[in-house]
Amino acid sequence: MESAEWNLNLRLMGGKDVDAVVKIQAASAEIAQWTAGDYARLALTGTMAWVAELEGAVAGFLVARQIGNDIEILNLAVRPDARRRGIGHALIRFTFEWGKQFHAKSTFLEVRASNRDALQFYKQHGFEETGRRPLYYSNPVEDALVLKACIS
Repeated sequence: MESAEWNLNLRLMGGKDVDAVVKIQAASAEIAQWTAGDYARLALTGTMAWVAELEGAVAGFLVARQIGNDIEILNLAVRPDARRRGIGHALIRFTFEWGKQFHAKSTFLEVRASNRDALQFYKQHGFEETGRRPLYYSNPVEDALVLKACIS
């Protein structure tokens, strides 16, 4: 999917994107920290991963999987210098559209309880808190909030 307005291209993540994704992740301490090998193995596990290219460079990514009639978002980040430009919004909308292909009903994710920016972002997309996982995250140890959005 392309947006001519700001030259954004969303596409499947490939092996050539792993280094850029790991760099974005490293600049986003609040998200799950995966290894390059974790990203390289995604295609083998049936997990979907997309990158957002802005002006020819990877500016963000989203990793999700189908679980029955639901989507679970596993990881999402945007490069710090590309934030607040709609890239995260485009990735979420793209994921919802993907879910409609298999009649997904809901999308779930976990987020650090202290990550107010992410909570506000997800609220804008219809996510609501449905649970809490105590001590879910490490470095630092912190609860995860479980969020759910219905796909219409």
